[in-house]
Amino acid sequence: MKDNGILNFIKQYNMIFFLIVIVAFFQFSTDGTFLSPVNLTNVVMQNSHILILAIGMLMIIVLGHIDLSVGSVAAFTGAIAAILMINHGMNPFLVIIISLFVGALIGAWQGFWVAYMKIPAFIVTLAGMLIFRGLTIVVLGGRTISNFPDAFRLLSSGFIADPFGIDGLNLTALIIGVIVTILFSASLLIARNKREKHGFEVTSMPVAIVQIIVLAIVVMALSYSLASHAGVPNVLMVLGLLIFVYHFITTRMKVGRYIYAIGGNEKAASLSGIKTKVVTFWTFVNMGVLAALSGLVFSARLNASTAAAGDLFELNAIAACFIGGASASGGLGKIKGAIIGGLIMAVINNGMSLLGVSVDWQQAIMGMILLMAVVLDVINRKKSI
Repeated sequence: MKDNGILNFIKQYNMIFFLIVIVAFFQFSTDGTFLSPVNLTNVVMQNSHILILAIGMLMIIVLGHIDLSVGSVAAFTGAIAAILMINHGMNPFLVIIISLFVGALIGAWQGFWVAYMKIPAFIVTLAGMLIFRGLTIVVLGGRTISNFPDAFRLLSSGFIADPFGIDGLNLTALIIGVIVTILFSASLLIARNKREKHGFEVTSMPVAIVQIIVLAIVVMALSYSLASHAGVPNVLMVLGLLIFVYHFITTRMKVGRYIYAIGGNEKAASLSGIKTKVVTFWTFVNMGVLAALSGLVFSARLNASTAAAGDLFELNAIAACFIGGASASGGLGKIKGAIIGGLIMAVINNGMSLLGVSVDWQQAIMGMILLMAVVLDVINRKKSI
């Protein structure tokens, strides 16, 4: 069965078009500075920790909950990493494993109260925000600990090595762009064929081809821009792997379907045999791990651990999810939507900074965009009733 063609295509990818329009606006307004290789690299590196948080937060929001503690958890795990690596000289790889485990324990602690004791997630994670912010100050002793080992800093500030050595152009970045384009194109066509085979509504083949062409242009343009600078940042590869894994989990695995079912109607999901408490518990554990990873990435980029780290991380991650189409009522939202929402925020903040807009106005504008995103969600839900 074919759909209404280009109109449904635009509706499905409206946030991507919105992102493209914003990018074009800032490219014009900054006289070409915005899409310069250096600035694009900075946008990726400066916002990767928020995008990592947005992936985990999306799953929490789809469940119908919220997590206000992720910024404090990120700061706490970053502080632990600093103490172990800088003060005690431990191996960076081992410290990363320990920090992720600590994040998992924190997620388990909060997941227990939410899933099994039925305490509202807002209250549990608000308490967690205060607890782990305080513990961060205790661990650091009110000081800033800096100068991480170079091997750890590569997590956030390093680039994929280019063995080809062409002057002025990182060939590895272009190869990665081609591979990503091929994989995503194949994924789109396979998904379309499966839906058509089972009688579901699909886009027409011309529209599908347009999708692939647009995707190829965007990916290769980004790859060429990165190749013209220093190449593909390590953290972008980490983020890309996370997006792929969590997209697969939420769209192809049972646990992903369970999360959406619980968010849509927890009681009905429980009656259908889904272990709602177990799924909720492990979703919070997952959020704790991603919060820890976000803290490590941020600390590596900052080359320091400070008690102020993680400030407003939770609000930025939540905003990314809602701007990307997640519903405040739960049950709706996609990983790619959360990433696009985070990119929209990153582009707007970076573009306004290049134009010299003050931070207070940046916050006010982002607040209005968040409000409008939720208003649109409410309007769409009323229309569907």
